[in-house]
Amino acid sequence: MTAAHATTGRVARIWVYPVKSLAGTPLDRVRLTPAGPEGDRAWTVVDAGSGEVLRGRHAPGLAGLRPTGDPDADGRAVAEALGRPVRVEPAPGGSAADAAAVHLVSRQAVDRAELGDVPEGCSADDPRANVLLDLPDDDERTWVGRTVRIGDAELHVTRTPKHCLGVYAEVRQPGEIAVGDVVLL
Repeated sequence: MTAAHATTGRVARIWVYPVKSLAGTPLDRVRLTPAGPEGDRAWTVVDAGSGEVLRGRHAPGLAGLRPTGDPDADGRAVAEALGRPVRVEPAPGGSAADAAAVHLVSRQAVDRAELGDVPEGCSADDPRANVLLDLPDDDERTWVGRTVRIGDAELHVTRTPKHCLGVYAEVRQPGEIAVGDVVLL
């Protein structure tokens, strides 16, 4: 560690969301690519009639469904839950991430949200983050414009979400991250 880097916390949990808007899958480690965590939001749910991509805000029941890894089985489960025909298709370009490659949220942000410090329209119960951080003496919202190193990966924090907790980041240097990794700012 150099003087330019300070340890600010550790990785507490990692999630990928293989099918956009469905439940997340917890992992012990994941490779971050320029598009985000490998396998994250690689599939989308599409209305079979209109071809429209369905999102959680239009079909809230999606977030409770756990993907199986089998697009046909996932499509049947979603169709049954929504009561209409759907398909699970590969995301255009390999990822259906909306705003940034990686979504980072601290346990402290979740705690603040439970006390009422939460952006309007945000779900403090499930911020749908890729990486949950433990930052005992820091606040990730102050990281915008800065570089963070986790494991082998280097991230550039681009902004705070409009309707969610934490921060969004782009992957500057791909690499593997794991639960327990030190977060260097």
